[in-house]
Amino acid sequence: MTTEIRKAYLQAAECAVQLLAAEEVARCWDKESVLPGMSVGGLAGHLARSVLQVEWFLDGEVGSAEPVSPVHYYARLVGTSVPDSALNVGVRARSEETAAAGPTAVAEQAQIVWRRLADRLGKEPADRRVAVLHRPGEEMLLDGYLGTRCVELAVHLDDLALSAGVRCPAPEAALSIAVDVLIAAARERHGDQAVLHALARRERDTEEALRVL
Repeated sequence: MTTEIRKAYLQAAECAVQLLAAEEVARCWDKESVLPGMSVGGLAGHLARSVLQVEWFLDGEVGSAEPVSPVHYYARLVGTSVPDSALNVGVRARSEETAAAGPTAVAEQAQIVWRRLADRLGKEPADRRVAVLHRPGEEMLLDGYLGTRCVELAVHLDDLALSAGVRCPAPEAALSIAVDVLIAAARERHGDQAVLHALARRERDTEEALRVL
């Protein structure tokens, strides 16, 4: 699985790098994206961070904490659908901070880091851990973290492409990983009965059980 997930991540990250460099994205950088309250530039910064953060996390110090699974990483999130939740305020702030460098710099930095990761990920062992820097003391296995990045890349490639009026679908391998992780997170958060209703009896889906992000 290690080889497959790293390959899927790098393919999706390459798509992100290409989209970030698109003229259409730069032209509407300061306009509002399809995500209310987030500019196209902010959304691009958020997408870029799914490339940049992997290197940052790899360079962080790790200890001996029990690794968090990619499923639990998402299942425990609170306020994902509330625009002014602490979670979303923090995401927007970090995204705009990255976007402040401008479209050219963001695209170039993402490409540079992607190239380094294309070489580096093939050399990291299967039990490699990374520090989750925005959650001090928390760690994940590298491949588990890359699973969460496949989710972010798949979701936000779609968001940014739609915002800029271009077509840039995520690779099938990353989409498959993203769906598997999010369905599993929905099951952990709401339970199988609620997920079954969401899948087969929408009129009984009182919890919007498939809405994870």
